[in-house]
Amino acid sequence: MAWIFGRPEYDISFHVNTDSADLIGTDTFINNEVRLRKGSIYQCAEFGGFGILDEINMAKNDAVSVLHATLDHRRRIDIPGYNRILLHSATRFIGTMNYGYAGTRELNEALVSRFMVIDMPEMDEDSVLFVLRQHFPDGEKSALKAFAGLFLDLQIKAYHGEISTKSLDLRGLVSAVKATRSGLSPIDAIQMGIINKSFDVFEKEIVEDVVSTRIPSSWTGKDIWG
Repeated sequence: MAWIFGRPEYDISFHVNTDSADLIGTDTFINNEVRLRKGSIYQCAEFGGFGILDEINMAKNDAVSVLHATLDHRRRIDIPGYNRILLHSATRFIGTMNYGYAGTRELNEALVSRFMVIDMPEMDEDSVLFVLRQHFPDGEKSALKAFAGLFLDLQIKAYHGEISTKSLDLRGLVSAVKATRSGLSPIDAIQMGIINKSFDVFEKEIVEDVVSTRIPSSWTGKDIWG
């Protein structure tokens, strides 16, 4: 979207230690003077960029509370000891989160009320295949369909509570397929990219059983790349 609108993009990755200084800025010493080292939110507001607030539900509520005046009708940032910053008219903020992941927390209502929320549905076969074909346009269609089927089978298992979502990792699946291009056997790649994401012995056995129904152990790179 930033590219379409010709605006700069600022990626802000949230974590449990994120504080207001990381977002807005903090004092620093330059040329024997105390100056403000501008944070990503400050720069986004100043230059009219698209701010991507990645994993916003990992930050503490007191850290993201500094964004309240930025995200509502006031569209400004008040920095103690410095000037008030009015947001550029093109400034936009997009928050992303994986609800329920370990280490995340509930967002407070004041923050949620400042966003329009898009609830992403579970992926179906067409959407998984689209992702795989975007990454691997030269891959065999039957092989990519098998990998997509593996992801969907794991998704069903996770939905019914038979396994956790640790092995339901699309990024890991893409990395596994990519590793086969470098010579790793498909089953070994899936072992590292999907199966080993689960550290529970019994859960790992379930995932291995699902993998065995989709990815034959006899497969080689030629079965994927022709």
